Amino acid sequence: MSIERINPGNLPVPHGFSHAVAAEGRLVFLAGQTGVAPDGSIVAGGVVAQFEQALAHLLSALEAAGGHREQLASLTIYIVDMDDYQAHTGEIGGVWRRLVGPDYPAIAGVGVSRLWDADAVVEIQGLAVI
Repeated sequence: MSIERINPGNLPVPHGFSHAVAAEGRLVFLAGQTGVAPDGSIVAGGVVAQFEQALAHLLSALEAAGGHREQLASLTIYIVDMDDYQAHTGEIGGVWRRLVGPDYPAIAGVGVSRLWDADAVVEIQGLAVI
């Protein structure tokens, strides 16, 4: 398995994502994860706490499939309140670096009106190549 993160010089410098990721290996499709606590409720603490819980769930699913965090190739982050998310990007970036590290997959942030659980404000769906 190999992953190459590609950031062409003719594109703006990416912050918190890679413009492209090329990979060889077995595909692992990771279902959307939200900030659900063990009791089934959404964790308190807003977008940062929910992002951390959702990312932890996604990484657990990846590990159960035999993968590792650096093998994430693509993420789609569904965001209910884009202004709130953007206001907390520094904290969210800190969570990312602590749980995943310094490298980023290709990422899209998509604003949505609501998620399946009405109390959820962020959902993370992914693709890994292992």
